[in-house]
Amino acid sequence: MTADFLQQITTHGAAVNLSSRAKLRLTGTDRIRYLNGQVTNDMRQVKPDESLYACVTDVKGRIAADVFVHAQDDSLLLDAEPDLREPLGMRLERYIVADDVELADVTEEWQLWHVWGDAGTLARFESAPYAEDRPHHLLHSTRFGTPGLDIWLPAAAHAPTFESLPILSEADLETWRILQKIPRWPHELNAETFPPEAGLEARAMNFTKGCYIGQEVLSRIKTTGKMPREMIAFESNLEVNAGDELWIEKAVGKVTSATKHPATGQTIGLAMIRQGSAPDAMHVGSSTGPLLTCR
Repeated sequence: MTADFLQQITTHGAAVNLSSRAKLRLTGTDRIRYLNGQVTNDMRQVKPDESLYACVTDVKGRIAADVFVHAQDDSLLLDAEPDLREPLGMRLERYIVADDVELADVTEEWQLWHVWGDAGTLARFESAPYAEDRPHHLLHSTRFGTPGLDIWLPAAAHAPTFESLPILSEADLETWRILQKIPRWPHELNAETFPPEAGLEARAMNFTKGCYIGQEVLSRIKTTGKMPREMIAFESNLEVNAGDELWIEKAVGKVTSATKHPATGQTIGLAMIRQGSAPDAMHVGSSTGPLLTCR
């Protein structure tokens, strides 16, 4: 990504093809109650025109998946990272016991696109005459840190026309994600991470919805404010890579994502470090290694 391209997509927006994401459908009269017992957000608030973000957690409160959920007719539709297609399906299936719920994998049935831009750009997509390819699902979503729209289309339909908006490559999207400080599976979000460690309290969690798997541990974290780690953003004029250890007097964490800032050329990234240990700067690799600055 170049500095000019970053300025273009910051000012005018961009589109992303997310069709490879796993897509699951829940049907049955107990679908909302059932899913509410599996995820961190309140599924009673799910809507047909908005993506609701949530985490699926294990009994210890750690993340098994992160999902976007919306309602459509008599079903709930979830999308998640491609690598979570099989494990997420198995996890959700495991807890369907006496519930009137059916789970189906519909990954191959749908395209999924995301677009963001200024108010005029989004209004154009909301009112676009898609004709026979009109999206079955048009959802407000901030999945990449700025207001946008998710567009679900049948797999056989023509892709949307984005006109002057660029379609980002995976590499450019990763740079944008890090700039926006958005945690992602499996880099920052994984089986070692509690949702609050990644700063997901406001975005993905509801503390009044009632019980769900892992709720007791996460409520305790909410009450005490104590957790093993926290996510930080950093920048450095040196080359830093995912997996590098971060030190103060001893190792306090690791870099989880890193890329070059398109405008400054500096390395920017995200890291998970021990809670409360973040100073203005830390060493990379050892207690005497090169310094990077937290931002």
